[in-house]
Amino acid sequence: MSDTPRARARAQTMRDIARIGREHLAQHGAAALSLRAVARDLGVVSSAVYRYVASRDELLTMLLVEGYSELGDAVDDAVAKVPEGAHRERFLTVGRAVRRWALAEPAMYALLYGAPVPGYAAPEEQTTVPGTRVARTLLDIAAAAHADGALTVPDAPKPGAALARGLEGVREQFANDLPDAAIARGVLAWAAMFGCVSFEVFGQYGPDGLGDPEALFERHLDALADDAGFSA
Repeated sequence: MSDTPRARARAQTMRDIARIGREHLAQHGAAALSLRAVARDLGVVSSAVYRYVASRDELLTMLLVEGYSELGDAVDDAVAKVPEGAHRERFLTVGRAVRRWALAEPAMYALLYGAPVPGYAAPEEQTTVPGTRVARTLLDIAAAAHADGALTVPDAPKPGAALARGLEGVREQFANDLPDAAIARGVLAWAAMFGCVSFEVFGQYGPDGLGDPEALFERHLDALADDAGFSA
């Protein structure tokens, strides 16, 4: 039975471990994350916490999945409020939702999109699906726009063999039938969107964020929507 007192107590302990882990991320960064320190703040001996989380790497994976899921939920919730036919606005909404979440959760954003943690490799079988939710949403928006004739796909040189395989891999992974040029533009828009957010979160624009980082981001989003081919 999953709804027993023991199961509920275990679930609460896991939530507490995740909460403390996030606090430590904000205070010390991912590279300094320590299960012993988490156990100390949890009020248990270090050996006890290993019954719930086997290693620092397992805790990092748990936090990664939690962060990707929260970001994906934030994006999906925001996009759901925009009419399905408003493709360009849905694209812009994705960017705004990513930025809002990143600014509200800078330590988690840094774990997801900052420098790799030394000695840690995220297990693909656990992190790929939640980690690609935003990319999937962007490609789904582009595919819907393309189907409605609201996405301009420019003539483009045929990609080389290696790039063609990569684009086909994206098409297969996301069950998307967009042409190569549209997929390439979508991937570049995704990378540029997160690049701009990262510049702001990590302070690369300077201490005043060029005066109005939100206005700058809106300009960036409009340019990306144009580059991706959204007409409506």
